[in-house]
Amino acid sequence: MKTPSWKHSRVLWMPALAAAAALGLAGCATLSGPPEKVVEQRSGEYWKARIAGDYVKAYELSTPSYRKLKTLEQFRMQFGPSVSVQDAEVASVACEPQKCTARMKISAKPALIGVKLGTIPLYMDEIWLLEDGQWWHYQEP
Repeated sequence: MKTPSWKHSRVLWMPALAAAAALGLAGCATLSGPPEKVVEQRSGEYWKARIAGDYVKAYELSTPSYRKLKTLEQFRMQFGPSVSVQDAEVASVACEPQKCTARMKISAKPALIGVKLGTIPLYMDEIWLLEDGQWWHYQEP
């Protein structure tokens, strides 16, 4: 007896559908949990991208409202060669319902002509906003 063609095609697309669902759930799992943990992870991703010069990835982590106002090139141009960030780590994260503040420890190397200062540790606060159900790095427009 011959298997109907609709049963055969269902057998072929079911594994693909299951794989797509698993990938979707895996993506959600990496960004679930308390806001502090999500922001800590995303902040680490943002700075890793910035240090590596991956402005596309860093730009993608900026708020959707910022990306509507500024192009990738405008974003990239705001980071001049005056300071070279060597390392960044999240020191702490404090959250409110729609806003988190990540305290960052940055190791930077200033580019001063004729002066060799080495790496200087500094702390800075960065803002993360909840927009469209996701935490995004806030940039001044």
